[in-house]
Amino acid sequence: MRAGRVWPSLALSFALLLGPGAPRPSADGPNVLFVVVDDLRPALGSYGDDLVKSPNIDQLASRSVVFQNAFAQQAVCAPSRVSFLTGRRPDTTRLYDFNSYWRARAGNYSTIPQYFKEHGYVTMSVGKVFHPGISSNHSDDSPYSWSIPPFHPSTEKYENTKTCRGKDGKLHANLICPVDVADVPEGTLPDKQSTEEAVRLLERMRNQNSPFFLAVGYHKPHIPFRYPKEFQKLYPLENITLAPDPQIPIELPPVAYNPWMDIRQREDVQALNISVPYGPIPVEFQRKIRQSYFASVSYLDTQVGLLLKALDDLQLSNDTVVVFTSDHGWSLGEHGEWAKYSNFDVATRVPLMFYVPGKTAPFVHPGEKRFPYISPFDSLSEVFSPGVQATELVELLCLFSTLSELAGLKVPPVCPSSSFHIDLCTEAPSIVKYFNFSEREEDGYSEGSPLDLVAYSQYPRPAVFPQWNSDKPYLKDIKIMGYSIRTVDYRFTVWVKFHPENFTADFTNVQAGELYFVASDPLQDHNVYNRSLNDLKLSSMLNP
Repeated sequence: MRAGRVWPSLALSFALLLGPGAPRPSADGPNVLFVVVDDLRPALGSYGDDLVKSPNIDQLASRSVVFQNAFAQQAVCAPSRVSFLTGRRPDTTRLYDFNSYWRARAGNYSTIPQYFKEHGYVTMSVGKVFHPGISSNHSDDSPYSWSIPPFHPSTEKYENTKTCRGKDGKLHANLICPVDVADVPEGTLPDKQSTEEAVRLLERMRNQNSPFFLAVGYHKPHIPFRYPKEFQKLYPLENITLAPDPQIPIELPPVAYNPWMDIRQREDVQALNISVPYGPIPVEFQRKIRQSYFASVSYLDTQVGLLLKALDDLQLSNDTVVVFTSDHGWSLGEHGEWAKYSNFDVATRVPLMFYVPGKTAPFVHPGEKRFPYISPFDSLSEVFSPGVQATELVELLCLFSTLSELAGLKVPPVCPSSSFHIDLCTEAPSIVKYFNFSEREEDGYSEGSPLDLVAYSQYPRPAVFPQWNSDKPYLKDIKIMGYSIRTVDYRFTVWVKFHPENFTADFTNVQAGELYFVASDPLQDHNVYNRSLNDLKLSSMLNP
């Protein structure tokens, strides 16, 4: 129950924005706090990373179901976000770049917040949820998805400007950018502003009769690595190791390689005069990149901690489902790459966890704190036991149906093979069935079911060899699409001819292939596609 004094002005503004035809509130539904992070690979203590200090996210994980094998559908921001927020694959949204709006190009598909809004939720967006710009109609998909105008931090505009003080005392637009927050424009950073706004909205919603869906999108650890400089001290350079597989695999087809062109555009990287397209980056600078990525993660963790603390302070921990994830991963030197833009696990695998009060953790008693804030600088901070670990392969596409089920809403149907004309359906089922492990044997669940253990991703390229626009080609320039299947045993990718004018792929015209066996090659360094193909040809010759 939500009791107490209603904020009249806020209630009135919501009523006006929702309009007279809005459905009646579903007062019994839980709130939803949806936290999406930018470019975060599973570099977290809760995912077995012993170096990274992420106590607040780890605390959340200890009270959640944690999916160890969750995958994004395309390793770049706008296509991934549109994909999981609509529950449709990039081939259905027809968005592979940043330059179209799915409602205009593909179909008028519902989104997760839109569906919740239509069922009586007050839906709110803070920070980077949809990718800003054309891909969300320059409006974060308002007014369809949100009850009130989305909030963007005023300091977002400084992220790529000259705000990094170099050794020469001048300001630069660098990749590595630890800052004194008091000296940056407006004296704050985007993620700090997002946390403050999210907490304000939580305070206002505490006594509302309507449940809320609050999406909070954090920028870090997206480049540039611009974070409060004190976080760098958490990661002394002498403790920073290199990627375990920093070499470009010999058998890697050129079309599969991303040349990390946006990294090269930063002033401190330009000064290194690195050869294009393969590099490599000098070893000491590799350490600095990894150091700053991890420092950015710890800075992010503090913001997540303050946000979760607000749930406790406002007595919302018993009423709010929390989901935490990222839009895709990030390479830190693996395969000689320093970005996303590929189908490798390091680019597509993401953290995914669900906190469901009363299910993944007991309800909080009066006066008890579920999410007390923890400083990453506290060397004596608690080490958290893992929550429920789920090893199934799942896709971010599942978010729509899963959150609907957790909220007690009707789960949208699974889309038919062709769904361009259907406004409401999803291309992945709910994964709530994996939350309660004790029910598996009773339900006859089979862990080996192939339908439950497959994740798909894809990535476009303009050519078979790396070039200036290999990472982020415009739609008109896409000539090849890499379709990838990840199972418990292998990752299999085929790079096929693609026709952007009608969004079709020609699977009879294979440009290259990749096959990695996960058990023997977990880092995906040994492509056996050609060897396997030759074995098949030999077998067919011997056994006609």
